[in-house]
Amino acid sequence: MLAPHARAGAVAGLLALGLTVEAQSPRGVTPRDLFSLQSVGDVEVSPAGTHVAYTVIRNTEPGRPQATLVVRNLATGATHDLPRGSHDPRWAPDGRRLAYMGSGPEGSGIMVSEADGSGARLIAPVTGTNHPLPSSGASVAWAPDGRRLAYISATPGPENADANGDPMVITRYLYKPTAGEGLTRFNDNRRTHVFVADIGTRQVTQLTDGASYEHSIDWAPGGDTITFVSNREPDADRFFNYDILTVSARTKETRRLTTTKAAEYMPAWSPDGSTIAFLGTRRDLTSSETTMEDTHVWVMRADGTNRVELGAAIDNRQGAPQWSADGQFLYFTVQERGNVRLMRLPAAGGAAQMVVGDRGSVGAWALGRETLAYAFAAPAAPADLYTKRGNAPAERRTDLNRALLAERAVADVEALTFQSADGVEIEAFLTLPLGRTAGSTHPLVVLIHGGPHGQQGPAFNHKAQVYAAQGWASLMVNYRGSTGYGQALADRIFGDQNGAEARDVVAGVDAALARYPWLDRTKLGIEGGSYGGQLTNWIITETDRFKAAIPSAGIANLVSFNYMAYYHDYLAVEFGRYPHQDGLMDLLWQRSPLRQIHKVKTPTLILHGENDNDVPIAEAEQLYVALHDVGVPTTLVRYPREGHGLRETAHVVDALERSIAWYTKYFAVP
Repeated sequence: MLAPHARAGAVAGLLALGLTVEAQSPRGVTPRDLFSLQSVGDVEVSPAGTHVAYTVIRNTEPGRPQATLVVRNLATGATHDLPRGSHDPRWAPDGRRLAYMGSGPEGSGIMVSEADGSGARLIAPVTGTNHPLPSSGASVAWAPDGRRLAYISATPGPENADANGDPMVITRYLYKPTAGEGLTRFNDNRRTHVFVADIGTRQVTQLTDGASYEHSIDWAPGGDTITFVSNREPDADRFFNYDILTVSARTKETRRLTTTKAAEYMPAWSPDGSTIAFLGTRRDLTSSETTMEDTHVWVMRADGTNRVELGAAIDNRQGAPQWSADGQFLYFTVQERGNVRLMRLPAAGGAAQMVVGDRGSVGAWALGRETLAYAFAAPAAPADLYTKRGNAPAERRTDLNRALLAERAVADVEALTFQSADGVEIEAFLTLPLGRTAGSTHPLVVLIHGGPHGQQGPAFNHKAQVYAAQGWASLMVNYRGSTGYGQALADRIFGDQNGAEARDVVAGVDAALARYPWLDRTKLGIEGGSYGGQLTNWIITETDRFKAAIPSAGIANLVSFNYMAYYHDYLAVEFGRYPHQDGLMDLLWQRSPLRQIHKVKTPTLILHGENDNDVPIAEAEQLYVALHDVGVPTTLVRYPREGHGLRETAHVVDALERSIAWYTKYFAVP
């Protein structure tokens, strides 16, 4: 944390920049407000729509955010809190009981309570794994008779027991976990399998085994068949290819429904059991880390035949589908120009219909027979719980941050569309500064999203609001490669990392400066996380117009990154070949910020998690030493216990306070 005298110095520096006193007013959002901000996470509505189970994410402690599972009676508004850390709620088919992951006096695992959250008891213990399971779906599913629960748990794998011993003997290609959190930074080699527990007797049966990972389960109505997703490639560590399979809860017989070279995710049975909906792609090669190709909603018969891409007409990334109770519609989210909408399609085919199209982002959501419940983050507040019945207006069921935000001014967010250097249309979002007057000028900080296949939009952004309270504008550019703007724009990054998409970001700065004359072009900052950190590293090798830079978890050397990250197929998908093939190694080195480090003049604050296996901290170490070698002011902040991106609230606040001080110092330099 910044010492009190350092924070006082930061305020004095801001006043020296000519910012108005109002911009420093307590009415603006502060870094430490994060300890008080709350949001809705998981959402699950009971079949009859009488109750909603949802998690409230709180940041009240210095460590990681904590979830509290809440059961709300929609008729009375009465709520019941389950023990902290409970999550993944699932209603029984009759709506009289609730299953969830949590803990009680008997231990932790799958719990079952009454509908109001009372009477919870442990049904079966659950073991996890640190192996990365990208885009995994449901881990709990009720049997149609409400007497059994299917769930996912891990068992020891076949690898040498010395993989985490002394010495460590590594035999797997994918030997690192996703973030390296906990006691080991290496893959625990446990495999996830499908289990079934009897609710009454608590007897457990393991249905699948072997060296594969099974997950994303759903139980077919009126039978004993359970769908799941698994990668059954001969060398699954090297080649990512999810397919949909089924297993019988009675005989344990496994059947493979898809054998495509593309990927299938998150299957969901239709109410009559005749059809399975799922997310899918078309291309032969998909990365386990990210996917350039947008996932779309597909349907197929229960035997895997007659595949139809139902969402083909919607040229944007789609989320996991859910069936309406009558089986007539499929609901799913769509990323669209910085927003996340909820839409539905007739299962028999036809035009899409907007269900939730408000400005902001739909988070978790669920359908009852007549009730839709969902989390929604608007521009003015983090995610709250909403419900909707039929065509009636949505009802806001929570206002978690009312007391705090009543005492804070929340800055407006405006969309800005512009043409990049090559004429491609790009959209950005500008968070306006607080305290602006007729003659005032204000710094601009560029906030670059990660991915690269992600998006930014108008939903509440704590960091942007904190900067607004400092009197700074924030610019978020959805550069080519971003989602929410159609497949063609996402594909424009192919084979061209640190190329035209970096120029999109710079063109966005020029467009903002032209549109908003009150922006101070002499006080520009730039930052980003993950791919945004990589772009920050690259852009400061291309221009010295930025007074300060703050890359977080960013790549500095594309070659070393490829061989140290936990996944090794990402660049192969992004460039169409592996680094050792057809001269790609040379291009990767040429496009690495480290190769161009001699051109950097921008003071750089580097933030990185100590246990990051997505982008190992060696990337930050290389950048730090190289910047010192060329004489650029630089500081490296290493956050213990953190993986890819900061999760502990105290660390997030610390990073924000350090960022404010860094920009303040260098914005004041003539």
